[in-house]
Amino acid sequence: MPSQTIALLREPLFRLLAINLAIGACAAALLVGGLLWLDPAGLRELIFADRAPAIAIGVLLGSFFITFGSVAMGSAIMTLGRSEPKDRGPRGGRRWPLFALRAQASRRR
Repeated sequence: MPSQTIALLREPLFRLLAINLAIGACAAALLVGGLLWLDPAGLRELIFADRAPAIAIGVLLGSFFITFGSVAMGSAIMTLGRSEPKDRGPRGGRRWPLFALRAQASRRR
């Protein structure tokens, strides 16, 4: 079993997804912690007034975990095909000199 785990960690796609899932999980934990700390609209009081606040926090954390984990993994997958341009020069169409633009503007009048 440990050899299968080590072999799985050598796969670059699996590592990419695992790292981004961990980033999403950290973001979810920070957001839930921030919501409980800031107590918007009495959310913390509402949760802790219940008989089982751990269930409410677990559901909240689980839903944020799924959401932010999926977003982080999806954005990592979508940026796989991008390659950085080798030359960082200007891109786009032809650059017109300023005097040529002024001449065109004066002809239009």
